[in-house]
Amino acid sequence: MPRPLSFRSPALTAAAALGAFALTALPAAATSSPSQIATSKTNGVSYLKSLQAADGSYAGSGLSNEWAFSALAAAGTAAVDVTPGGDTSKNARTVYRTLLSTASWPSSSPVVTDYERAMLNAYAAGIDPARVSASRNLVADIYGYWQTAEPGYFGPSANFNGTVFAALALGGAKTQSGQARIPQALRDALITRIRANQHNDGGWNYGKAEGSPSQLSSTSDIDMTGATMAALCVSGVPNTDTDVLQAKAFLKSKLVASSGAFNAMFGANTDSNGWAVSGLNACGINAQTGDFLTSMGKTPVDFLIAQQFKPGGGFKYLPSDTSPTAYSSIDGLRAVAGGGFTAAPPVPVTSGAPQWVGQGSFTSGTATRLALTVDDGAGNPKVCSVALTPTGTATTLGAVLDAATGAATPAGCVTGVTPSSGTGTVTALNGKANSGSNTWKVSIDGSAFASAARNTVVGVGDTIAVRWGA
Repeated sequence: MPRPLSFRSPALTAAAALGAFALTALPAAATSSPSQIATSKTNGVSYLKSLQAADGSYAGSGLSNEWAFSALAAAGTAAVDVTPGGDTSKNARTVYRTLLSTASWPSSSPVVTDYERAMLNAYAAGIDPARVSASRNLVADIYGYWQTAEPGYFGPSANFNGTVFAALALGGAKTQSGQARIPQALRDALITRIRANQHNDGGWNYGKAEGSPSQLSSTSDIDMTGATMAALCVSGVPNTDTDVLQAKAFLKSKLVASSGAFNAMFGANTDSNGWAVSGLNACGINAQTGDFLTSMGKTPVDFLIAQQFKPGGGFKYLPSDTSPTAYSSIDGLRAVAGGGFTAAPPVPVTSGAPQWVGQGSFTSGTATRLALTVDDGAGNPKVCSVALTPTGTATTLGAVLDAATGAATPAGCVTGVTPSSGTGTVTALNGKANSGSNTWKVSIDGSAFASAARNTVVGVGDTIAVRWGA
């Protein structure tokens, strides 16, 4: 099946390098105990560390293994602690941040999933995704793909996976303090589109199904069902919600009693099980009990651990394979470790290394972008990425709104602001004026909404939500 976000790179296996170490006996399948899971995590981390290039990279020219950061974080290993030969100057976090800060990254023709992949993995690596550098704000990069004609979709709606991973990134990668970064109105728009694409069997697929009876009645994909149920849950939908329960039932219906594998479109494999288990993990659903403990005493986690070489730590893709792959090893470890599709970065063990890194202020004269939503209370928020060049280490809400009138992607996020200058309270936006207790208010990085004023301070990487209401 097609894979979004450059998950799979078949040519990038590490079997040859690992040799006999990776290809020793596999563990017997059984309901996995805490000690077995702990051993799997330890061995899996060792294997993922072996994938690091000599220059410290996991991604870049010829490499696309940055999803390792999400698996390492889930397993309790900080990216800054992963170094080639102990060279801390080439630690994985620093090298990845440098890559993301490069003006030519990701390519001359980027797509939204490039930025979503980066946001999920930067967050797991301990890089504030909104503050990668003075010029790189991954939240704003994603906002720029909002579909004005089809609100709630990010990127072309036909590629539904772009919207799913927008929800995973924007909802899962929280602020450094653990605060939800984006406003409820945006989360609601994403949730509405995700619900509209749920197939009749309870799952989802990579392509758009909304409005198409034939697509809605087609068979869902195991992998995408795991990712999409996770997208709902990280957006605030409880695991008791009807749509989540239907997704859970779909996965249960595909469970193979004798192994704990899911009967995926192309047969039982590590990646499909990994995505499904990560979806269950993100929703707080135990993949080893209840509906996911088969009549023969097997679970999806059992299947994953049976796919892992011991003590080599790598995971094979198919049960018949004789060597591990990087992609399957990342998916397998992340799921066994209890992770969804990203995880908060662990506290590093490297002396002096902070849990988080990020740009602390604007660089005067350096062009940047900020993420902005404008909600007039009518149920159709405007979402855009605002380009501006700050003249100091901070800017103001007035400067951002002014810039948005002519330098927003997509255009039309802001058409006019009153007053048009000065430092006072915003009294009208896009032609809608304050009225009694219903006034324009602003939230920065998920903070409580407060009166919006032109002189409200905005810092580097701030995610700005402006809302009309009481």
